[in-house]
Amino acid sequence: MHPLFRPAGLRRAAAATAVGLVYCFPVVWMLLAAIKTRQDTLAVPPKLLFHPTFEHFVSLFTGVTADGKQVFPTGFAHYIFNSVVIAGSSVLLALILGAFAAYAFARLPVRGREYLLFYTLVLRMIPPLTSIIPLYVIFSRIGLGGSYTGIILVYTAFNLPFAIWMLRSFMLELPAAAEEAAWLDGTSRLRILWHITLPQMRGGLAATAIIAFVFTWNDFLFSEMLTGVDTRTIPVAMLRVLGADFGTDWGLFAAAGAVYLAPVVLVAFFLQKQLLRGATFGTLAR
Repeated sequence: MHPLFRPAGLRRAAAATAVGLVYCFPVVWMLLAAIKTRQDTLAVPPKLLFHPTFEHFVSLFTGVTADGKQVFPTGFAHYIFNSVVIAGSSVLLALILGAFAAYAFARLPVRGREYLLFYTLVLRMIPPLTSIIPLYVIFSRIGLGGSYTGIILVYTAFNLPFAIWMLRSFMLELPAAAEEAAWLDGTSRLRILWHITLPQMRGGLAATAIIAFVFTWNDFLFSEMLTGVDTRTIPVAMLRVLGADFGTDWGLFAAAGAVYLAPVVLVAFFLQKQLLRGATFGTLAR
């Protein structure tokens, strides 16, 4: 008999299914609300049988609801573009800078390494609320307020400590013999990092990038305070639906939530193998 069909296997499968349903229920409910009419969304008791409509998604990208009320001045696509550019750029910069720093901490005799690593971790643990006002004042005075450059630099700074610690832990799991042999042959540290070290830790790079991307994509505080009208990200733009003068359109808000959730799901789906490799990296060696 297959282990899954034994009593213990059935119990584990039932428990896993129940947990999966609990976690998936809010997402399924949001997707159903996104394709319901406004009357069906507010119906009591909730309607499970209804005629689906995509009017909320159309309103989302045109910026105008079906009854002619404007919600977004430019449509939702502009905010998606902002979120992709800001999150992607900050994660890429954090990975590049973090790889150099992590290699130095993992392979080079850095003086005061433990103290520097501790200070780096402290920077990541600082509550964002305590730094938002100084950042807002500084950016306003140097002309970076409401710009792509300013918000990208902020997210890079907050993702960098995480990237350093993650990538350093992956590098410490790699055998140093190949790197030492290349160094004795006259290969530069930069070529060693690029051609030997990083190719061996693709899973770690993917895991670090996904987690940092999710942190940046979901952030609201910095985006609300440090972006402008043209650089708003999706979390800030979604407030226009909740705070609309004509009342909250829950179907439109659910459609915005579905679009907001889609990139994270797609990134995790296509990089799940690398993410799993990164999460379990080094466990077999132990």
